Amino acid sequence: MTIPQWILKLTLAILCVVWLFRQVRKPSGPIGKRVVHAMNLSHAAMTDWALQQVSVPKNATVLDVGCGGGRTIAKLSAMAPEGRVFGLDYSPASVAVSRETNAGEIEAGRVQIERGSVAALPFADHTFDIVTAVETHYYWPDLPGNVREVLRVLKPGGKFVLVAETYRGGPLRLLYGIVMPLLRAAFLTDAQHRDLLSQAGFDEVATKHLPGKNWICATGRRPT
Repeated sequence: MTIPQWILKLTLAILCVVWLFRQVRKPSGPIGKRVVHAMNLSHAAMTDWALQQVSVPKNATVLDVGCGGGRTIAKLSAMAPEGRVFGLDYSPASVAVSRETNAGEIEAGRVQIERGSVAALPFADHTFDIVTAVETHYYWPDLPGNVREVLRVLKPGGKFVLVAETYRGGPLRLLYGIVMPLLRAAFLTDAQHRDLLSQAGFDEVATKHLPGKNWICATGRRPT
């Protein structure tokens, strides 16, 4: 029996969508590197806006969880010229691109990028002044537990900055209401973002938005 052409085309389209979603979650291979480079560009404006919401001391020790292509690391390194910036990602493709993006600062000993998981951050308690997470918490395996892990590695008084291009109830809620379940991604409301940080043990929790955008920046401080 000959399979109708429209079924073959539909099957191919579904397979392409599934493959793309997997690349978004965990880029891999040469094409994965291209995806990571593209994310560097697409997230740049949002990241710049979010980092304006927090004060970064010049000598800060900073961790970027889910560092992707390393553009956020480069930005943080410029904001903390007397400090050190660490990057962590569980995708080998992301780690490779991030190291390429920050090759000069790595050579100078100011940046270090490793492969690892937010489920077990390979750092001692009270290591960082600031931890950032840009466009990554959607995919964390145990979101409440992983946020507590971030709290663990922050110094007393240290800040957590969680940044995302969408949240439930935002301007593009109808579109993302379809996309996020397909990605098997966490899709939280503004209030749920605040509750997530508060219940993990952060204080001074706040969320900010940019009018006309679907962005959210949630911040919290480790109590002293």
